[in-house]
Amino acid sequence: MATSKAMFGAGCFWGVEEAFARLKGVKSTAVGYAGGHTRNPTYQDVCTDRTGHAEVVLVEFDSAEIAYDDLLETFWTIHDPTQVDRQGPDVGTQYRTVIYAFDADQEKVAAASKRRLEGAKRFARPVATKILPAPEFYRAEDYHQRYLAKRGMAVCH
Repeated sequence: MATSKAMFGAGCFWGVEEAFARLKGVKSTAVGYAGGHTRNPTYQDVCTDRTGHAEVVLVEFDSAEIAYDDLLETFWTIHDPTQVDRQGPDVGTQYRTVIYAFDADQEKVAAASKRRLEGAKRFARPVATKILPAPEFYRAEDYHQRYLAKRGMAVCH
């Protein structure tokens, strides 16, 4: 089994991780920080909104069981991609909507998926999600990993 990686930012990483972890074909998930300028940030660092990092979920998946495009469909449905630097009650650049592509193919598939979403006119506002090359991923503290599952919860809000 060859696995691939995907990385998404869609607000608070707890609920995002739980949504991806439940998908058939997803082999593992990890929450963390990416896209900023601070090396080895902590949760407290990222919460200051000064590190430049987004809260993200790193997804390892078997592409024979689930397509990257299917992961994108989940991504679009679990958050509001029109909100800039926030999701629901969570405000700050760390909660931005972002797709980090690991290669040119992921970037192409993500861009096509975003165009389809925009063309469907599901939202009154423009889709704010950025599609960027995957930066270094910094794993969040252990207590954040599978946070909701550890507490018997499925969603944050």
